[in-house]
Amino acid sequence: MDILETDAYDKRRRRNMSCALLLSLLPFFLSSALYFYLWTPDLVPSVVSAGVKAAPTLLLATVVLSWNGGQSVLGVAGGLIFSAVGDCCLVWPELFIHGMGAFAVAHLLYSVTFLSSRYATYSSSSSSSSSLNRFLHLVLVIVGGAFYIYLFPFLQKAPNSDLLTPGVGIYFVLITMMAALAIRTGQVATLSGSLIFMVSDASLALQVFKVLPPIEHGHIVVMVTYYLAQLLIAVGDIKAAEDKDDFSKWKRS
Repeated sequence: MDILETDAYDKRRRRNMSCALLLSLLPFFLSSALYFYLWTPDLVPSVVSAGVKAAPTLLLATVVLSWNGGQSVLGVAGGLIFSAVGDCCLVWPELFIHGMGAFAVAHLLYSVTFLSSRYATYSSSSSSSSSLNRFLHLVLVIVGGAFYIYLFPFLQKAPNSDLLTPGVGIYFVLITMMAALAIRTGQVATLSGSLIFMVSDASLALQVFKVLPPIEHGHIVVMVTYYLAQLLIAVGDIKAAEDKDDFSKWKRS
C-alpha cells in the first residue's frame, strides 16, 4: 500500500476502534446512570447499595481487561478493582479508613502503570517539555501540600484522628504522585482523569471532615467527578496500549 492508502487504512481502523470502545463502555454508562437514579440522601447502607455504587468501576475494569489482557491486573484494571473495594467500604462511614487504604493501593497501581514502557514510548524528552513537566510537578506538590495543611486542623477534630491525620497525609502523597506521573504519559485522557480524581477527593474531604457546611448535591459532585476520572484513566490506558502497538508496527516497517 502507498502512503495515502496506509493513512486511510489507519484512520478507518482507529474509527472502528473508537466505535468498538464506545460500545464496550455502554454497560459502564448504564450502571452509572442507575446509581444516580437510585441514590437518595437518606439511603441506608447495604450490600445492594454498595454493589450498585461499585458496579461502574468494576465494569470499567472488565473493559480494560478485555482490551489490554491479563497483565493489566497489575495496572489500571487492578487499580479499578481496588477502587471498587474502596467504593464499597465508603458506603459505611465506619469503614472510611479501609476505603482510603483501598484507594491508596489503586493509586499505587496507576502510578506503576504510568511508569511502564507502554507510556514511556510517547513521553517527550525535549528540554522545553521537560521544563514544563517539572513546573507542573511543582504546582501539583504545592497544591497538594497546601490543601493538606488547610485540612490538618479539621483532621485533628475528627474521630480516630490519630489514624486519620497521618493516613490522609500518606494518601495525599500517593494521589499527588499518581497525578504527577500522569503528566509524563503523553495521554490527555490519563492526565485529565488523574487531575479530576484529585478534585473529586478534595471535594469529598471538604465534606467528610466538615470543612464546609453541608452542600446541596455535594455527593453528586463527588461521584460525577469520580466516575469521570476513572473513565478517563481507563480510556487513556486502552489508547496507550493501542498507540504502542502502532509505534511498534511503524518501527518494523
